[in-house]
Amino acid sequence: MDYRKLKSGNDIRGTAMGTNAVITVEFAEKLGSVFAYWLKTLENKDPVLACGHDSRLTSEALSKAFCRGAVKQGAQVLDFGLCTTPAVCQSVQRGKLPLSGAVMVTASHHPPDKNGFKLFTKHYGEISGAVLKEIFLLLNQPLTPSDKEGSVVNYNYLENYCQSLAELTRKLIKTDDLCPLLGLNVVIDASNGTGGFYAKLLEDLGADTTGSLFLEPDGHFPNHIPNPEDTEALQMVSKAVIENEADIGIIFDADCDRVAVVDSDGKAVNRNRLIALTAAILLDKTPGITIVTDSVTSSGLTKFIGEWGGVHYRYKRGYRNVIDEAIRLNKSGVDCPLAIETSGHAAFRENDFTNDGMYLATLLVCQTLHGKRNRKKLTEPLESLDEPVECNEKRFPITADDFRAKGLELIDRVMDDATEETDRFLAPDNREGVRINFNLEEELSNAWMLLRLSVHDPVVVLNMESDVEGGIAYMENHLRNLIIDMTGIDFSTL
Repeated sequence: MDYRKLKSGNDIRGTAMGTNAVITVEFAEKLGSVFAYWLKTLENKDPVLACGHDSRLTSEALSKAFCRGAVKQGAQVLDFGLCTTPAVCQSVQRGKLPLSGAVMVTASHHPPDKNGFKLFTKHYGEISGAVLKEIFLLLNQPLTPSDKEGSVVNYNYLENYCQSLAELTRKLIKTDDLCPLLGLNVVIDASNGTGGFYAKLLEDLGADTTGSLFLEPDGHFPNHIPNPEDTEALQMVSKAVIENEADIGIIFDADCDRVAVVDSDGKAVNRNRLIALTAAILLDKTPGITIVTDSVTSSGLTKFIGEWGGVHYRYKRGYRNVIDEAIRLNKSGVDCPLAIETSGHAAFRENDFTNDGMYLATLLVCQTLHGKRNRKKLTEPLESLDEPVECNEKRFPITADDFRAKGLELIDRVMDDATEETDRFLAPDNREGVRINFNLEEELSNAWMLLRLSVHDPVVVLNMESDVEGGIAYMENHLRNLIIDMTGIDFSTL
């Protein structure tokens, strides 16, 4: 089997149910053996691993199979059971457990029939796509048998993780009180994933979580897909916030590394608004810092961060890309405490740049309490955020055999066109694909479009925003004329 097809960015992912399943217990056991073997060669000793899983119907069986495979290569395995991705990552990075690496069985926000694996080591954190390729090579090779089998021990790491969130809460509120969140009303939507315990944590800290939704783990995801960006999911949280007169609503994906928020008026705080709010909280205390984001953020966000005294650094899609760039910038001397994506992934320097939705949620919960005590709304800073009149995203499947070459051909064509005209020009400081600023209705840079290759799929993604009505139609028509003779890409949705 060509295991490379299972690579999705830095993750392993595929269909796990039905006759077309590729993420099977047999594959999981093999992967467990290979990962343990790879770590053993890296450290020259039998590894100690942690293993957690989300609420998907196949996750527990896949997790047990992975553990079996790791044990065959002499690994000692701590089985965390139902857990979150940030907790699994933290268990490796904090160093309080003698772990060589860890695995999280999850497919994040994807449908119930999908599943996959996220791999972590104490050396790399979440492993990169390049390191994942090394592991894939071993899947097709015979492994040297271990002299002895390892063992599996159940370990409830979520207790440690919850303790760290409770400590963070008291630190942010600057109190040692047992119930620092008294007087705060919070609605949690756990999406029937692994994050239901967060409501109990907030209750223990004094918050009222009446009206919270879908806290029980259920791999069918019967109420809505476990995606914080899903419109239906956000509407459900908004309704619950208004009905229960809550101060804030929070929604997680299945493994809790992504988050979105609803304010007390039921308005969504996600994408550019979530980045802007988080940036404002940090910049209010530390002006001059740099905020790293993905490439599809709005022009209004750049202006907002600048007005708050910060620097907006647009990078690439893919949360690992954003995090790695923030780490690189810090090493080069740039003060960069936050890497955040429009999808709701966020990683803070103070949290070891762990991709952690609950860390961000806790920051926003505490900020909401500060605001309530001072009769200020959480989203008050967003009143100065310029938001586009129109925005849209379209995805064009690449049908050519060499999808990367064909995608780059389109990007080059658009780039060449922009260098020849005066009413559109290449956006400055662009680091992914091609981003074109348009001057519409005799105004400067009041619309833009970004063409880029998808991180995961053979697809070209088109993002557009306009500050004037009809701007998107204008840009679409312009692109249509540019690609009229182009083959190998399905532009039927344009």
